[in-house]
Amino acid sequence: VPGGGGASALVGAIGTALGNMVGSLTVGKKKYADVEEEMWELKKKADELQKELLHLIERDAEVFEPLSKAYGMPRETEEEKAEKARVMEFVLKDVPMEIMEKCCEAIEIIVEFAAKGSTLAISDAGVGAAFCKAALQGASLNVYINTKSMKNREYAEELNAKCDAMLEKYTKIADEVFESVLGRLK
Repeated sequence: VPGGGGASALVGAIGTALGNMVGSLTVGKKKYADVEEEMWELKKKADELQKELLHLIERDAEVFEPLSKAYGMPRETEEEKAEKARVMEFVLKDVPMEIMEKCCEAIEIIVEFAAKGSTLAISDAGVGAAFCKAALQGASLNVYINTKSMKNREYAEELNAKCDAMLEKYTKIADEVFESVLGRLK
C-alpha cells in the first residue's frame, strides 16, 4: 500500500486542496466581495472533502489486506470456495466507488473556484481539476478490476454503469475547467 485506490484518493485530496487555495486567495479581497460568502461555503465543502479523501487512503489500505489474504484462501471444498467468494465480495465493494464520488464532488467545487475565484490563483484551479480527473480515472480502474472479480454479476454491472456515468460526465467537466483556465492564461 498505497495501491491505486489510495494513490487516487491522495491525488484527489491534493486537487481539492488546490481548488481550495483559490478560495483562500479570494476571500478578504475587495475585488471579490460579491462572491465572498459563496467562497467561504465552497472552502468549507472543500475542507470536508479533503479530509474524507485523506481518510479513504487509509480505508483503501484497510480493505486491501483482507483482499490479499482472500486471494490466498484455500478453495478445495465447496465450503472453502463459498467462504472465499463471501470474503472477496465484502472487501471489493465500496472504497474505490466512494473515492470516485468524492472526486466528482471536488470537480463540481473547482468549477466554481475557477469561475469566480481570484484570477491570481486561477492556474491552481486548473491543476486541481486535472488532478481530480486523474484521481477519478485512477479510482475507476479499481472499480473495474474489482467488479470483474465479483460473483454477483447484477451488482457488478450496476457498479460499472455508475462508474461509466461518472467518468462520462466528470472527465468532460474537468477538461472544460482546464481548457478554460488555459485559455485565460495564454
